[in-house]
Amino acid sequence: MMKMTGQEVVSVYETMVGITDQMLDAATANDWDRMVELEQACADCVRRLKENEDAQPLAGQERLRKVNAIRRMLDADRQIRDLTTPWMARLSALISNTTTERRVARAYGV
Repeated sequence: MMKMTGQEVVSVYETMVGITDQMLDAATANDWDRMVELEQACADCVRRLKENEDAQPLAGQERLRKVNAIRRMLDADRQIRDLTTPWMARLSALISNTTTERRVARAYGV
């Protein structure tokens, strides 16, 4: 299989930045279905990089672009986590309460 050029590698990273930005928009809008679709698109990019990225490190401008893309993705990821963590906590509490209610109902034959 042909390994990706440095330019192709950077292009995939920059595509991932666009996907991550869309994920932030989806999280902000509480559009969890869209978020799942975008996570899959991002995972596809990661898989493509793992399969095709050359082991040779990038140099010069390509390296700077890759580093910048990673920083932007990490920033968006932090913002996404800030939005999803409270939602996940509420969901976990809801599930826990429902589970507790079922246990009590079973225990007392309600």
